[in-house]
Amino acid sequence: MIRKLFKNLSRLAPGRLSMKALRRSKAPAHEPEIHKGSRLGIDRRLISNAASRTVEELQRAGFKAYVVGGAVRDLLLGIRPKDFDVATNAEPEQIQRSFRRARIIGRRFRLVHVMFGPETIEVSTFRALQSDDIELDEHGRVLRDNVFGEQHEDATRRDFTVNALYYDPVSDQVLDYHHGVKDLKGRVLRMIGDPEHRYREDPVRMLRAVRLAAKLGFEIDRATRRPIREMADLIRNVPNARLFDEMLKLLHSGNALEGLTQLRAEGLHHGCLPLLDLVFEHRDPRGLDFVTRALKATDARIHDRKPVSPGFLFAALLWNLVNERWLQRHGQGEHLIPALNAAIDEVIETQLDALAIQRRYVSDMREIWLMQPRFEKRQPATISRLMEHIRFRAAYDFMLLRAEAGLCDAALAQWWQAYLDADADERSALIAQTKSQRVPAGSPRRRRRRKPGATSGGSESAGPSPSD
Repeated sequence: MIRKLFKNLSRLAPGRLSMKALRRSKAPAHEPEIHKGSRLGIDRRLISNAASRTVEELQRAGFKAYVVGGAVRDLLLGIRPKDFDVATNAEPEQIQRSFRRARIIGRRFRLVHVMFGPETIEVSTFRALQSDDIELDEHGRVLRDNVFGEQHEDATRRDFTVNALYYDPVSDQVLDYHHGVKDLKGRVLRMIGDPEHRYREDPVRMLRAVRLAAKLGFEIDRATRRPIREMADLIRNVPNARLFDEMLKLLHSGNALEGLTQLRAEGLHHGCLPLLDLVFEHRDPRGLDFVTRALKATDARIHDRKPVSPGFLFAALLWNLVNERWLQRHGQGEHLIPALNAAIDEVIETQLDALAIQRRYVSDMREIWLMQPRFEKRQPATISRLMEHIRFRAAYDFMLLRAEAGLCDAALAQWWQAYLDADADERSALIAQTKSQRVPAGSPRRRRRRKPGATSGGSESAGPSPSD
């Protein structure tokens, strides 16, 4: 016992040992429920080689090491995890020394990234329960916490019972400290500890509860759900980068529509996606239909393991606002493309801070939006430039969704589908057919009367393309 006490003392900076930490060092370890992974349905073929090698190397060096968190949850549900985390009693410097390619990251929590080719395994040291040594802000959010502890403490520090499971792929054992296996079978998402206190520690846990419930089809435990609406404003205190990361996870969950609907139902959208009120209460039902189709198409791509563009997703969420302002400006006499550019600038300026969208995605959104009127200018040179654009496929899919929702003429989408499937002669024939036809209606175009004697600098109905 004395040896264990001195070990805990050595982990802390001089003069920073609290009485809580001292009492904790004398507390007996909690014994977990131990299950055989194969009996619970874990298929070892779903475990990445990098994760297994990380665990094996740490154990070979004399440390405890387990695959932990969402990866274990997904393995028990028969889902191939997207990434793997490992937890160990080795400290960051010890972890780093055990691998050829590893680096320590993080300020709030010190972690180690272990790299095997293109795959990175995130390795964390078991955390101690909260003590006087943890730095908090005025709202109770944890700012810095690098006090290491025992495995049972680390399990208690995790958010939900289904995420507090530890799996050893070497011995095929699952360690369960908080009846997470039972909650998995019951499809219940339950917070470990007092939910109100845990949400103050990290308000992102409220977003995570909604996201995981939507993704997994779980029911949020009543006590876990109760404080969320009252504490939703704490989301505003979370750094934009963390909020954006959590929103991307929700949109890439494969159940984005259900997740956003639940986010709004709990009042959490005010701190990260305030535009959801405008999306779900849009006065034109076609606008809601468009967003719904975009989210369902994204979910389908996720389930088919196809790539998804964040820029496309946010372009879809914000399109109704852009389109509304575009119509308004063009109706007041502004030319087509300048009106669209002004509408885009206005929406981005008012929504960027609230959404915390990274600027690299903003440029993708702008390009997708600006290419929409160019689909209607079906001339050989314009078509050629359009198809060579790096965002052509995303913009094309966007136009198809607009047509499906009735936001542009279905004939336009049919023409482009036929053109992309045609050979050279058939494409020439399709272009020739459009020369004697008016450009399909459905976009925010309006012919303006020219003053007597005015000359036309181009087709007002089609509008100039950004590259003209």
